[in-house]
Amino acid sequence: MEGVNVSTHPEIPGEPTQTRTALLEKATATIQGFGPVNKIHQHLCAFHFYGHDMTRQVEAHHFCGHLNEEFRQCLIYDRPDDDGRLIGLEYIVSEQLFLTLPDEEKKFWHSHEFEVKSGVLFMPGVPGPIQRQDLEKVAKTYGKVIHFWQVDKGDNLPLGIPQVMMALTRDGQLYENLAKDVENRYDISFEKERENRAHIKGPDHGIHPLANAAGKGLQTVLKEVDCFKEGKST
Repeated sequence: MEGVNVSTHPEIPGEPTQTRTALLEKATATIQGFGPVNKIHQHLCAFHFYGHDMTRQVEAHHFCGHLNEEFRQCLIYDRPDDDGRLIGLEYIVSEQLFLTLPDEEKKFWHSHEFEVKSGVLFMPGVPGPIQRQDLEKVAKTYGKVIHFWQVDKGDNLPLGIPQVMMALTRDGQLYENLAKDVENRYDISFEKERENRAHIKGPDHGIHPLANAAGKGLQTVLKEVDCFKEGKST
């Protein structure tokens, strides 16, 4: 698939952080606890595309923590440094949990088998053998992703309606220039990783036919409705 990566890192409008604000942040950081954030133990890099438009592809840096063996949750940024924009989140569940979901819900979730086996989902800076120990588990999971910030359009603020995102499921979908850019920046080879991961297996029951939007487009829309309170229209 050919295309141009139009993803940008726009300047966010607003005054620079003041010294007083920075000092207050340091003070609160020494007093308060950040339990949910401190559980983050893993950085995954992958690619998402909008559920209704595969041509809009986004590099997505996941910072993930486990709640238990079958459920992990990830904050998603457009880049992994201090200036990264929080653009979305992803929930990742085991195959067993996915199969308990109502059929109407399953279409919002995507499989991870291809992402893992193709090498395009990776842990920056982590040696391959260590990565693959966890990725053998990830390959059997399903993820639900919502993006709030359309950085691929160059938006300097999170505008518009949150959108359901999907993940790669076959060769030829990912823009070659986007792949090469990531490979060059992280000094990795997706093809070499594909070879090293050939033994990895996907879901035990195969990829569910309702996952990945059942092969169709999926878009979030906003609908205005009457608002009711205590049985009366407001």
